Amino acid sequence: MKTVKGGANLGKKDKVKVIPLGGVGEIGKNMTVIEYKNEIIVIDCGLMFPGEEMLGVDIVIPDITYLLKHKEKVKAIVLTHGHEDHIGALPYVLKQLNVPVYGTRLTLGIVETKLKEHNLLDKADLRVVKPGDTITFNELKVEFIRNSHSIADSCAIAIHTPVGTIVHTGDFKIDYTPIDGEVMDFARFAELGKEGVLLMLADSTNVERPGYTMSEKTVGETFDKIFSEAKHRIIVATFASNVHRIQQVIDAAAKYHRKIAVCGRSIENITEVAVELGYLKIP
Repeated sequence: MKTVKGGANLGKKDKVKVIPLGGVGEIGKNMTVIEYKNEIIVIDCGLMFPGEEMLGVDIVIPDITYLLKHKEKVKAIVLTHGHEDHIGALPYVLKQLNVPVYGTRLTLGIVETKLKEHNLLDKADLRVVKPGDTITFNELKVEFIRNSHSIADSCAIAIHTPVGTIVHTGDFKIDYTPIDGEVMDFARFAELGKEGVLLMLADSTNVERPGYTMSEKTVGETFDKIFSEAKHRIIVATFASNVHRIQQVIDAAAKYHRKIAVCGRSIENITEVAVELGYLKIP
């Protein structure tokens, strides 16, 4: 990606600030602040689970002191996807900073369940977007771009500023055969590269490891083999938010006339939301 011409403005008074409040060099509490003049856009609002040394601590959330000092500048929180490390701090942050929250249908569906538990849903301003949408503020434009991840409805975020474009990939993995058929929007990333990108912030866990991650379709083939051969009960452990993985279990169970029981508070909540919104299809 080439440097945008607007980058020459960085030496002048007009500057864009990128302030990570969490999620850099750690797994969890993802929150990044993009600030230009009198506008702040916050990308993600996640929590982190405590380490063994943090006795008595249930969760860790980002320090939002900077945002509270400049709360009149904060225009919105935009969400890349519905994992806890990207949305889990919302119930705590929105109590102090009640601004519009933008996200895709599944992401906000999961957020709604979380806010209900905290009796905050009626006060929250949740705004549904879809990949390809652009939200215009005063001098900033926020664009949502289709992404691939281990949860459906994931997006990358491009923030267009007068200084240049900042691309935040969100969590991603390259999968040419995703379960829902929604392939990452490589064409839009290529267009942004041609237009010029001031900064790209990329997040892909274990990207340093050589090789590549297998497609989710491969996992489905494995499920099919297991379900066809197993004579007794099958127990599948998975992340509650991995709707595509759950769908593959459902498909295999239906094919071999098996009944399914979902066990666990988080997976029960997410399954209910995913079925209601049409992301999970149960025969």
